[in-house]
Amino acid sequence: MSAPDRALRADARRSRDAIVAAASELFAQRGSEVQMDEIAERAGVGMGTLYRHFATKQALLAAIVGLRFAAMTEQARAAEEVDDPRASFRELLLGYLEAAARDAAFRYAILGPEKKEWAGIADQKARFADIARRIIRRAVDAGHVRSDLTFTDFVLITRGAMANMNPDDDDWRRHLTLVFEGIGAGER
Repeated sequence: MSAPDRALRADARRSRDAIVAAASELFAQRGSEVQMDEIAERAGVGMGTLYRHFATKQALLAAIVGLRFAAMTEQARAAEEVDDPRASFRELLLGYLEAAARDAAFRYAILGPEKKEWAGIADQKARFADIARRIIRRAVDAGHVRSDLTFTDFVLITRGAMANMNPDDDDWRRHLTLVFEGIGAGER
């Protein structure tokens, strides 16, 4: 590969990263009202560059979610290494939600009204889900959470907590405490 080819690839990667960063910030601030031309302007790229990387706003949201799931998968792997099944489950759930609390664009992508087109991130979501299922199963088998708790319940719990997140308070933590007590994962 020639030096100009490598430079072009690095430049394209920088452009893509700038677009994702700009979109994350704008989606976090204004949700679906953000227009693609605003994202391009904030990222410092032309519309052609933006559309070469992301054909639609949904594709851009999918990229944001994909990056978050990749990071959350690493966090889930660390939670899985915790010996105590209850502590492992709590670390998984709390780590996921703390990451979501810092990322309004991710919350918007998960909870927003738009139809989700996330085929491109199916692998990242599946890797995270596989680890989370093992952690949940281990907590169930150890009797630390309800025997009928599933990954689907994990999704419902996280969406409920994310719906209560806002920059002015930490009410979602109270929500999570009530959930922990309800499913049997609270401190004993």
